[in-house]
Formats: sequence, C-alpha cells, structure tokens
Amino acid sequence: MLAFVNSFMSWYLKKRIGVIQRSFTDGVSVQQTVFNELLTEVKKTSFGRDFKLSEVNTIKEYQDRVPLFRYDDLKPYIQRVMHGEQKVLWPGDINWFAKSSGTTSDKSKFIPVSYDALEECQFKGSRDVLAWYYYHNPEAKVFQGKGLIIGGSHQVNVFAENSYYGDLSAVMMNNMPFIANYLATPSMEIALMPDWEKKMAKMIDSTCTENVTNISGVPSWTLLLLRGVLEKTGAKNILEVWPNLEIYIHGGVNFEPYKQQFERIIGGDIAYRETYNASEGFLGVQDLEHEDMALMLDYGIFYEFIPMTEYRDKSPKALWLDEIELGVNYAVVMNTNAGLWRYIIEDTIVFTKKNPYRFRITGRTKSFINAFGEELMVNNAERAITLAQKKYKCEVSEFTVAPVYLDKKEKGRHQWAIEFNIEPDNISDFAAFLDLELTKGNSDYEAKRNGDMVLGRLEVMPCRAGTFYDWLKLNQKLGGQHKIPKLCNDRKIMEQIIKIHNNE
Repeated sequence: MLAFVNSFMSWYLKKRIGVIQRSFTDGVSVQQTVFNELLTEVKKTSFGRDFKLSEVNTIKEYQDRVPLFRYDDLKPYIQRVMHGEQKVLWPGDINWFAKSSGTTSDKSKFIPVSYDALEECQFKGSRDVLAWYYYHNPEAKVFQGKGLIIGGSHQVNVFAENSYYGDLSAVMMNNMPFIANYLATPSMEIALMPDWEKKMAKMIDSTCTENVTNISGVPSWTLLLLRGVLEKTGAKNILEVWPNLEIYIHGGVNFEPYKQQFERIIGGDIAYRETYNASEGFLGVQDLEHEDMALMLDYGIFYEFIPMTEYRDKSPKALWLDEIELGVNYAVVMNTNAGLWRYIIEDTIVFTKKNPYRFRITGRTKSFINAFGEELMVNNAERAITLAQKKYKCEVSEFTVAPVYLDKKEKGRHQWAIEFNIEPDNISDFAAFLDLELTKGNSDYEAKRNGDMVLGRLEVMPCRAGTFYDWLKLNQKLGGQHKIPKLCNDRKIMEQIIKIHNNE
C-alpha cells in the first residue's frame, strides 16, 4: 500500500516542477500577475475601501496610496477579524491566526491565516520542497514511512466562536489533508499537547518504533528530540533507530552552526533542505542542496523590499522585484492572500541571483549590535561561530551576544554567552579566533576593533548545560518556533542568562 502511495505522490508532486521552472525564468511577470490578483481581492474589503483602492490600477499607484505597515499599525484591522468580523482584510473567511513573537507593545502578534493562504501558500510550499527532492532523487521513498513533525500547540481563541490560534506549525497541523495526517508522527493528540515538556517525552516514546523517513522542525528543538530518542533507545546514532531516514527539512534559523551536530547524531548521509516559512507566509524553498533558497513567486504573495540603508528613514521607499539589486541587504515587505498589506515582517535578506531569484536570510531588522558603530549582523555572528566550531572541533548548542558598555576601567566590548555540547580546549584561543573572523566578515567591526581604540576584544562566557533551555522556559517560549535571540543591542537578555547560569 505505502509503495503505491509513494509512487503516486512522486508523480503528483513532480507535476509542479514545470510550473515552478517557468516562474523561475520570468519572475517579474509572475509577480505582476500576483499583484493584479491581490489588488482585485483587496478591493472587496473594508481595508480596500478605506484606502480607496478601487481607484488604483498599478503597483506605483498602490505604493503611493497605501503606507507601509507594522503590526501595531495593522492591529486594529486584525482585532476586528479576531472578533469575528469578515471581509475586513481579505474577502474569504479567516478563522485561524498564527501566534508569533510580540512587538514592543504586545506580548504576542496574531497573524491572520486564510484558507487561501493555507492551500496556495503554506501547504504548497511544503509540497514544493518534496517535489524538488523527488525530482532530483527519483528513487526516494519518503512516503513509504512516516514524517516526524516537531511543531507547536494551539488553543481556542476566546475572541470569537470558531476562531483559533496557535503557532504556525500547529495551525498547519490542524488543517492538514487526510493523507498528510495519515503519514505523520506523532499523533495529533500528542503533537498538539500544550505542555511542551510532557509533549516532548510523549513524542520520544511514540516515535521510537515508527519507520521515520523524514523530519521537519526548527534545528534546536529537533536536536533535543533526537538526543532524547538516543537516550531512550540506547542507539549510537539516529540511523540505527530510523534506518530509512532520508531528509531533514529545517527552517527558522541559520542551519550552518547546527549542521555538525546533526551529522554526528544522525550518523550517516541524509539530505538537508532549508525552507523559509514565516508566520506571515511561505517565502522560500531550497530546491538544490548546495544552492541558496529560491524566492517562491506564485504563492499569492506580492513582495516588496526596503534597502536597509533607508530602513530607519521616516518614509523609506520599498522596491518590487523588478527593481532589486544583488548583494543589497533588504527588509522584506509582504502583501498576502491572508490580508497583510505592505506589511514589514522584520526579516532581512540578500539576493544572490536573478532568474531564479535566490537569496540568503541575513537576520532581523531588530537583531543587530551597533553600540559602538560596529553594525554587527546575525549572519556575521553565525558565520564566525560556524568557522570557530570547525577549527576547534567543538560544538555550540546555543549562543547570544550583547554589548558591554564603556566604563572607567574597561573598554566597551561584546560578550558572548555560549552553551557548548563539546567545549574547545582553550576558550581564550576560541574567542580570539571568533574575534578575528568577525573582523574579516564585517568592515565596520574591523574599523572599531582597529588598535583596540573603540572596541575591545570580545569575551566568551561558557554557560552551564541547560542555561538557554531554562531561559526559554522562564519566558514561556518552550517548543514550536521559539528561538534564542542571537544579537541584542541591550543587555536585558544577557543579564537574565547570567543569572540563570549562576543559578540565582
């Protein structure tokens, strides 16, 4: 039976390849079509009437008429939908909201998820990553076993009847088609348990005996589960437990700092594929293992991009796909088939190629350190930590970085709190190498480090095992898509980490 299912799914998925390839060769035309379709739909909504979009016909007219929105700006419209009002932001019904990390004024954001977005964006993206995998691996047998999904939990949204929220993975699991549910592990009852620690224990127990062929999840939480499976079974590596494991589909954070750990724990060759699936929409798929992700252009999302050199301006200009340049750091703006309009998602990317439009995630608009004019970005830090792990044959579980400000005794510097699985033999040498790689990868950091005049050498503080897990637990961020903030421009998180490390 499963062999037939696998054969059918291989045929079905690969039917998409020709369509995707055509969008790869003429991305601008595809995006123009998506814009026209979205414009038609938004004209039917309260939002469209408020901004008189019935008078708009072109991209430029739309950009001139509609301002850029952040969550707090769009929140009054979203709250109306959460209370049960429809046709506010999107003409179709919206009964689900993806709960995401909060803004300065809210603990959490609630991103509307329409049924159009679920089918034409979220599920299509999940299918497309496997479509490419089967296209390049005709003998793949992913559907002859179970898919291990490491997701979040959901709870009923009290604002209106039949209105629900959870993190994005929970929203998707609650709406998966029958075949996907049939081939998934653990059971929905376990997958959606609200208590993360109890759920993790149940997941380990229930998946150990399954024939797992593929895994999807955020790297940090996936590693936690894999270590639990090894402890439960006594196996030396994961392929002893799941010999038919073929592919790990990951997203949410840069995978490079974690890859070494995965290769050791899994114990053999499998495929790794990155996806960019934000709460606001599914943006990118890694169609080839050694290529950057491709921006997916036919998912009902019209993209705009703000150059980061202009991001903090009062009225920054957003460019659409026909206007972007390679090698420029952009903040992503989305217009979606769930009713987000000119919405700044606070992720940053750099395009590395056109036709197909390939990109790398460089960080978050708020995740950087510029305490001394050094403009250190997340991708700089992750590149350096990856190289340092390789050189010193160590393993970093998690890390976060914050500035230490100037005082009468010491120069300003960066403090790295790092939890190691395997520590380097010499922390001082490790820190010196890390510092050197940052100067190589960031000219602003190099200038401020020159002669130790402005910025002193970074310091590394090794943390006890479990420090970062305890921080996540303290802040009610266990599981799902929650991640450790890598760079902070203040010391709030660092001071919490230090207290937890010291068991205070």
